Amino acid sequence: MLSPRRLAFTFGAAMTALALAGCGDEATLPVSAGTGPNPTLPAPRSSLIPTVKIADAVGWPQGGQPTAAQGLSVTPFATGLDHPRWLLPLPNGDVLVAETNAPPKPEDGTGIRGWVMGLLMGKAGAKTPSADRITLLRDTDGDGRADSRTPFLEGLRSPFGMALVGNDLYIANTDAVVKVPYREGDTKATGQPFKVVDLPGGPINHHWTKNIIASPDGGRLYATVGSNSNVAENGISAEQDRAAIWEIDLKTGAHRIFASGLRNPNGMAWEPESGILWTAVNERDEIGSDLVPDYMTSVKDGGFYGWPYSYYGQHIDKRVEPQRPDLVAKAIPPDYALGPHTASLGLAFSRPGSLPQALTHGAFIGQHGSWNREPPSGYKVIFVPFANGKPSGPPVDVLTGFLSEDGKALGRPVGVALDGRGALLVADDVGNAVWRVSGSGSPQSAEGPTEKPAAPLPFRP
Repeated sequence: MLSPRRLAFTFGAAMTALALAGCGDEATLPVSAGTGPNPTLPAPRSSLIPTVKIADAVGWPQGGQPTAAQGLSVTPFATGLDHPRWLLPLPNGDVLVAETNAPPKPEDGTGIRGWVMGLLMGKAGAKTPSADRITLLRDTDGDGRADSRTPFLEGLRSPFGMALVGNDLYIANTDAVVKVPYREGDTKATGQPFKVVDLPGGPINHHWTKNIIASPDGGRLYATVGSNSNVAENGISAEQDRAAIWEIDLKTGAHRIFASGLRNPNGMAWEPESGILWTAVNERDEIGSDLVPDYMTSVKDGGFYGWPYSYYGQHIDKRVEPQRPDLVAKAIPPDYALGPHTASLGLAFSRPGSLPQALTHGAFIGQHGSWNREPPSGYKVIFVPFANGKPSGPPVDVLTGFLSEDGKALGRPVGVALDGRGALLVADDVGNAVWRVSGSGSPQSAEGPTEKPAAPLPFRP
């Protein structure tokens, strides 16, 4: 037990550290400057204490919910969940949701700086114990609300991504891909998880979320594995097979690195016109509120995207030692920036259904929200229109209102998916809900959670 003097010292150190963490640079550019195919990339700004502007996680008040754009409606598909982060709609209309949080990571965030960051992540609602559960939600009467909820599979290890291939349901735990049998209509797994392949985990496991998607022919899985640090400060050896997308052969379990240099890829989806794999990526922190934009990009087999040595193509990060100019020369610039520090996690391509025609060709992105930017960015779901397999215009807001007027996090969007009727489902891990967005009409554009909406943007039919 700490002595009163030691307790007072510890408390004082904590308050001082938190106060210092609240200091730092402010953005000089709007979020829109770091958005699109050619984002503005100002000179980096670094400091001993990084900019920290984190929204206290308070959850929704009774009856509260996010705000849908004009012409859209939002309803709760399910509430009272335990930190829901990822979604998988099944062919029969059921929806699987991963109720999950970070596993124990005893060597991540050590030292005073890591301790302070741990306190701040607690403020953001990111330190609650993981339920380690996949839950099945069923809308039995077709009213757009789940009226049946069943624990489908429990006792997992920080599960995240899910993929159904034939009669096998694959689940990405934080340290392995496992599978269980699945038959249409099952409400509970009928077998024990069978390990398909190990994934990088360990005592640091800095970016613990692992997502998976099946190839169109069902023969392979693609798995996202985030980096073990911000910019390799734990040493490059700690990044073995990380900051990458793996390709896994489902017959043999053999794997290879499909693409690398992706700091923290999460959402993945096949673009419907081109058939090309796209991913949403969280970029690095602590070089200013205006850097570095998160992004989404098409993924090239064998492609290298810069991390940790460079960002957004060949912009060198001087913090990384030793430098690797040979790799920087190969770095591929991303296709489309999603704004600095927006924490863009979810990615789903649209299709005709319950949403307006204007939203049937493009990508929905769930932006979990910033901690390393002043003012905040993200905390919303956006839509990026596509044409001929590529982004074709500025993003528009679909779901906002996750930040209160006094800057509290009422919710934070993570995974996004389309249900069987083409409506958008959004996992909200602070609001402990899954929201369903449907309706008709054109959404409006907005600069960010702290800025006023702009006029409606035109859409191509």
